[in-house]
Amino acid sequence: MTPTRRILLALGAAAFCSAASAQSWPTKPIRLVVPFPPGGGTDIIARSASQAVAKATGWAFAVENKPGAGGNLGVDAVAKSAPDGYSIVIGQTSNLAINPTLYPKLPYDPRKDLAPIVLLADAPLLMVTGATTSLKSVAEVVATAKAKPGGLNFASPGNGTVAHLTSEMFQKATGIRTQHVPYKGAAQALPDVLSGAVDLYMSSVPSLLGQVKQGKLRALAVTSTKRIDDLPSVPTVIESGYPGFSAVTWFGLLAPASTPKDVVARMNAEFNKALRTPELSKHLDSEGATPAGGAPEQFAKLIAEDIVSWGKAVKESGARVD
Repeated sequence: MTPTRRILLALGAAAFCSAASAQSWPTKPIRLVVPFPPGGGTDIIARSASQAVAKATGWAFAVENKPGAGGNLGVDAVAKSAPDGYSIVIGQTSNLAINPTLYPKLPYDPRKDLAPIVLLADAPLLMVTGATTSLKSVAEVVATAKAKPGGLNFASPGNGTVAHLTSEMFQKATGIRTQHVPYKGAAQALPDVLSGAVDLYMSSVPSLLGQVKQGKLRALAVTSTKRIDDLPSVPTVIESGYPGFSAVTWFGLLAPASTPKDVVARMNAEFNKALRTPELSKHLDSEGATPAGGAPEQFAKLIAEDIVSWGKAVKESGARVD
């Protein structure tokens, strides 16, 4: 047998095996890692989307919360997993676009060690305060902060998170300074916000919407350019007197690099179908998130672009995690 014929037969066998694996996959539950504690916006979106796909396809998902290091532990665990289609992670702006600049020794490179599957959703952030505080508007926040510089504290789900950097952007835009109080996730911060132990808090809409609707939190502003349907009476930061202010966070699924492209394509197709269903679309909307979708290449482009733009925000804030 000639060398050329051996190569051709090997390539044909590889293509056959790939097709066969894609046709038989999945044969066991798919581990979906959420790199944050249960109850936050990332967790809500991961469970909602995977349940919709499971219902439509019969696939089984085993959701695993693996918080720590600003989401890095969970993402890194999947980046180092076998690229067989049975380990995926929900990443978001913090651990994919911000952390490459925030952490000088990030254990993974989002552009090289992960294979984007699909962008699930995006959502603005809410600025909230406890229902028992006296703060009722952005104007009152600014006036109070200027009257007593450093007298207000501003909690976030963690140092260098989207919420932290957005609060820094807000302070820069309004000319105020507050004390930053970082927590280890949205679920950990909420009790102190609800009790009034901290004055202000920013996080994604999905993680706060329920508490706002129940009257336990008072929403002061939304960081998108337009008001959101679920909270039509809450003004944007722009409407509150600060033109051009905008910040949103996004959520998407990724697999280890080198995961077979046909497996990635199957997941992409099924999650896109689910995102177009009225049930999932309505559910995400009710949580304050906007369904996204699209090709893996589009998600990869978004990650690359946001590493640059959010990296600039990290450097301007002075935030750093060793």
